[in-house]
Amino acid sequence: MSDSTEGRTALHQLADAGVSVWLDDLNRPMITDGTLQAHIDRGVLGVTTNPTIFATALSEGEAYTSQIETLSAGSVEEAVFALTTEDVRNACDLFMPVFERTGGLDGRVSIEVDPGLAKDTAGTVETAKRLWAEIDRPNLLVKIPATVEGLPAISQTLAEGISVNVTLIFSLDRYRGVMNAYLTGLEQARERGKDLSTIYSVASFFVSRVDSEIDKRLEEIGTDEALALRGRAGVANARLAYQAFEEVFGTPRWHNLAEDGANLQRPLWASTGVKNPDYPDTLYVTELVAPHTVNTMPLATMKATIDHAEITADTVTGSYAEAQQVLDDLARVGISYTDVVELLETEGVDKFVKSWDELLETVKTELDKHQETA
Repeated sequence: MSDSTEGRTALHQLADAGVSVWLDDLNRPMITDGTLQAHIDRGVLGVTTNPTIFATALSEGEAYTSQIETLSAGSVEEAVFALTTEDVRNACDLFMPVFERTGGLDGRVSIEVDPGLAKDTAGTVETAKRLWAEIDRPNLLVKIPATVEGLPAISQTLAEGISVNVTLIFSLDRYRGVMNAYLTGLEQARERGKDLSTIYSVASFFVSRVDSEIDKRLEEIGTDEALALRGRAGVANARLAYQAFEEVFGTPRWHNLAEDGANLQRPLWASTGVKNPDYPDTLYVTELVAPHTVNTMPLATMKATIDHAEITADTVTGSYAEAQQVLDDLARVGISYTDVVELLETEGVDKFVKSWDELLETVKTELDKHQETA
């Protein structure tokens, strides 16, 4: 059991080990009824959002009714923008004490650009600038997917002095591209006279989806050797990502920026809810403890972590040879790493777009209801 002395939870133990726990959930009732503040009191240091979370909240209860009534004359897209930015702004205000206490490191709230723009560099940058201006809080992170077209958008957005949560990273090569985009953005920001110390970023490296796809392929192969590799790829891939993080942020290029006040772009472990009930429900928490990281958890994972996670010190550094062996073994039994990560990125963007479309449809339904009764 985790240490609960004086209100301390496993989330505090993770913080002691250099892991910031963020909750992957946000809705208006949580903000207004004290639930979000209670999470903060338990040790949650930030929040990430997505369209599915917003759509669920909008379709349940009356929390958004009064604002929807004021938006009924406008477009669905404008209504979504107004509804989501209000929630995120209010959440930023709740997290402001954490933001101030941690010197800007945590207390972060993320909102994503329209995922339909994932292959539109200019559109992504313009939307990021609009979200940043509308929410107008220093602890905001704008989520931009790590597509090929997203990489220059990340640099351009950072160059504007806007803090970024890079999302949908599955491959080690793409993660290196993300880190390069971050350093490029900081260099461009410096050229524009921006204060680098005010610019923050996390790189969201997805974990459980890697296991889900690779496990499915291993079961199709069906040999004892293949089956023995189930449930190992996600953690191994993330650990090798951390190795890449250590390498890039140990270079002279980085140190030159750090001397001018730049902040590390922390790896963020995303998709940390365990999808296979045969695996420990805190697998992607306890096996990915390392300094300068973030773990964004769905509520069920966070509750399981508080209830029974055994948090030890760093479980990542020094595991790189073993992690590489896992990927080598996967290749030997016929799993194509490149094929898996390319598929996961494509599916990830498609899922984000589908969720966004569902959010638009949910808001349209709510707007139509109020127009009919007006």
